[in-house]
Amino acid sequence: KEEAEQLLEHEADALQHFRAILDRKISAMRIRCHGDYHLGQVLYTGKDFVIIDFEGEPAHPLSERRLKRSPLRDLAGMLRSFDYAAYVGLFAQESSGLVRAEDLGYLELWARSWSLWVCVTFLKAYLQVMVQTPILPRDPGELRVLLDLYLLEKAIYELGYELNNRPNWTKIPLRGILKLLEPAT
Repeated sequence: KEEAEQLLEHEADALQHFRAILDRKISAMRIRCHGDYHLGQVLYTGKDFVIIDFEGEPAHPLSERRLKRSPLRDLAGMLRSFDYAAYVGLFAQESSGLVRAEDLGYLELWARSWSLWVCVTFLKAYLQVMVQTPILPRDPGELRVLLDLYLLEKAIYELGYELNNRPNWTKIPLRGILKLLEPAT
C-alpha cells in the first residue's frame, strides 16, 4: 500500500518520462520484434539458447503486435524479467518457510543487487553487439530516453497484469516503477 501511494505521488514524473520522447527526434530504425521477450521465452538446450514464441504479447491485438518498433522494447522486457527472477526466488523461499520474515529485508537487498548486476551485464553485452548497427539510436541520450520509456511502459503493464492475476506480486512492478522514476544520479 505504501509503495502504491508513493507511485500516485509521482504521477507527474511518470507522465514527464513519456513526454520526454516528444522533445527529440529519435534516429533509429524500427523492426518487427519478439513482442513478449523475457526469460520465460528463452530455453537452454545444453549447448545453446533458443528463443521461442515470436507471436508477441497474447493480450494485445494482432494489429498492434505487427507494428514495427525499436528492439529496445524487447530489451526492456528482458531487463524487467531479471527483476522478476530475483523476486520469484525470494518469494519461493519465503513461502516454503526457508526464510524468516525478519530476514526478508536483508535478502531483498541481495536480490536487488543481483538483478542490477545481471541487468548491467546483459545491457553492456547487448549494446556492444548492437552499437555498430543502424537499428539503435547513435546518440546515447536518445538511447537512454527510449530505453527508459520502454522500461516504464513494461513495468506499468506488469502492474496491471499483477493486479488482475497475482496481487501478491504487485510489489515487483511497483518497486520497478518507483526506481525508474527516481532522479538520475
